[in-house]
Amino acid sequence: MTVPRAEDDDFDRRSLHERIAADLRDDIMSGDLPPGAKLPSTVQLKARFDASNATVQKALQLLKDERLVIGRAGAAVTVREHRQRTVRPAAYMAPAEPGEPYRWLTESSKGGARARSELLEVAEVVPPADIAEALRLTPGDSALLRSQRLLIDDEPVELVESYYPLEISRGTAMTKRHRIKGGTPAILADLGHPPRLSVDRVSARVPTQEQYRALQLPSDLPVLRTLRVVYSDGDRPIEASVLVKAGHLYELRYEFTAE
Repeated sequence: MTVPRAEDDDFDRRSLHERIAADLRDDIMSGDLPPGAKLPSTVQLKARFDASNATVQKALQLLKDERLVIGRAGAAVTVREHRQRTVRPAAYMAPAEPGEPYRWLTESSKGGARARSELLEVAEVVPPADIAEALRLTPGDSALLRSQRLLIDDEPVELVESYYPLEISRGTAMTKRHRIKGGTPAILADLGHPPRLSVDRVSARVPTQEQYRALQLPSDLPVLRTLRVVYSDGDRPIEASVLVKAGHLYELRYEFTAE
């Protein structure tokens, strides 16, 4: 990759160590530096980026904080096992089989990982404007909120805030502050509202203070924000969720077939 000339630096206002980390991060994520590979030496990186030793070390420390590389001062720095997980959104839509865990748990546990969830809040609230619009609520109307934090191998990886129309959720187990076997899709299906269509709107955003703390982000990396709306029969919205994922841990995979 060609390093921009000094006169082009105004187009990238990040500090030099952040830019160096960004380029190396891209090499790791794209596979140009696969797991187990050694990063270029400090001497090579200094020459490549026209940087001081201290600046190169600051860049490497960012990647170490993100747990993308390992190594100590004076020794070779190597790429860790690839930690980025591929998400297939369609795999989570259908209700779990009776007695089975929530589909996110089973999908995330594939490959030997330990996946679990923490229930953070269950309450009737006035939802954000985009959620209210998605659920076709009148401004000021309340919805049921169920929020949780998802963890893999005890590392926070995703925040989920799910909202449900009160005419569907009130008086059901969804209003109780406990985890639901099979997840809310199973309850919705039992109530006569099986999920038929899920629509995702995905954007990359700077994390809020709450998201930064809850996900224990190592640096000011973007998060992936998904607004997911689930529809049942008759095009009725039955769930609207905001899913916030640590951007350096995930990629989304969408599969399509030609019609």
